[in-house]
Amino acid sequence: MMQFSRRAGGFAGRALREATVASMVLISSTAAFAQSDSPVGTWQTIDDHTHQPKALVQITQDENGVLSGKVIKSLNPNEPPGRRCTECTDARKDQLILGMTIIDDMKKDGDVWDGGQILDPENGKLYKCKMHTEDGGQKLVVRGYIGVSLLGRSQTWIRQN
Repeated sequence: MMQFSRRAGGFAGRALREATVASMVLISSTAAFAQSDSPVGTWQTIDDHTHQPKALVQITQDENGVLSGKVIKSLNPNEPPGRRCTECTDARKDQLILGMTIIDDMKKDGDVWDGGQILDPENGKLYKCKMHTEDGGQKLVVRGYIGVSLLGRSQTWIRQN
């Protein structure tokens, strides 16, 4: 009888451990899903003209929930290293594009992030910016515009893991 109890206890213990692991996986998956709707993370941008991967942009969130994004890697093999924003007209004039903050002051407004701006290092222009995630957080639609969002263009960035 004692041996049966140990076996039952062993089986119950194993079942409890498996249930605990399953619960942890479920909680982890739920947390990952909840965060997948956030733009926080690393995104692959696509060149508007060539439709090829262009750069990696890392979006971070500060303690107030405000998002910013900086270029962390060029994916264009033809781009010379040490490329600078020669067209920029603000404090970023002639600064290295690699490491440059190109998105700032984005705040959550319902299902979108809005109120900030985005810099296009190609032409040095600043645009108002609005963004939202799609496909379970795997795509980020980034819209740069002047005045109202109808007057602008959108890019779809791909989340990198």
